[in-house]
Amino acid sequence: MDYTRLTDVMRRLALEAGDAIMQIYGQDDFDVKSKSDDSPVTAADEAADALISAGLRAEFPDVLLVTEEQAASHEKRADTFLIVDPLDGTKEFIHRRGDFTVNIALVENGTPTRGVVYAPAKGRMFFTRADGSSVEETGPLDKQATGPLAPLRVGAPDNDALMVVASKSHRDQATDDYIGKYSVKDSKSAGSSLKFCLVAAGEADLYPRVGRTMEWDTAAGHAVLAGAGGRVVRMDDLRPLSYGKKGYANPFFIAHAPGVDLKAP
Repeated sequence: MDYTRLTDVMRRLALEAGDAIMQIYGQDDFDVKSKSDDSPVTAADEAADALISAGLRAEFPDVLLVTEEQAASHEKRADTFLIVDPLDGTKEFIHRRGDFTVNIALVENGTPTRGVVYAPAKGRMFFTRADGSSVEETGPLDKQATGPLAPLRVGAPDNDALMVVASKSHRDQATDDYIGKYSVKDSKSAGSSLKFCLVAAGEADLYPRVGRTMEWDTAAGHAVLAGAGGRVVRMDDLRPLSYGKKGYANPFFIAHAPGVDLKAP
């Protein structure tokens, strides 16, 4: 894989998808449909998916593409694949809360190695560089030229005063019970894969997920966090969270900065 070209393509497609999403976001009203699993989908999900899929297939025709909005892709398997959630945080989008992202990632041998997370309503762009390190782009987010980059690095956690981030739309008693096992200085809520990026940027130490997620929800954020020195492990046995699983469904997991004294569920 040409990681330099991959980085450029993923970044550009995320920005283009963000434009398509924001065009619909700015409308007075838009249709919301339900998929077979009762999760919501909008015209923005579909427009972003069509744009990203066409772009990735044109640039990397020999690499399997798995995307949330194309059910047929969920039956396919490969050691190396691209995985996309064109609009992660659809509920945040519907309720106009801004915490939604475009997620594009490369998985190699069960591990997300490169990824981009773009939050168009917030103007925040996180991605892995060709060498695997993670950055936040702080400039004007021009599609043709990458702007100034700020390196991302996880913080040095204090286990007596941890910063925790949790889901905004899916926070429940089970999540609060698990967080209660730690000495928490402060906690915040965030939507979509932004939670991984907050840990990657040192703005949080711990993100536990007690609830259903799919690999397209997590792969890009996982790659960004890993490129900043962080880790994502299964909650049941603390082994690394792997990808390419049957059905692309995740177990409960913990994303964290090294040094956090992880607790059993």
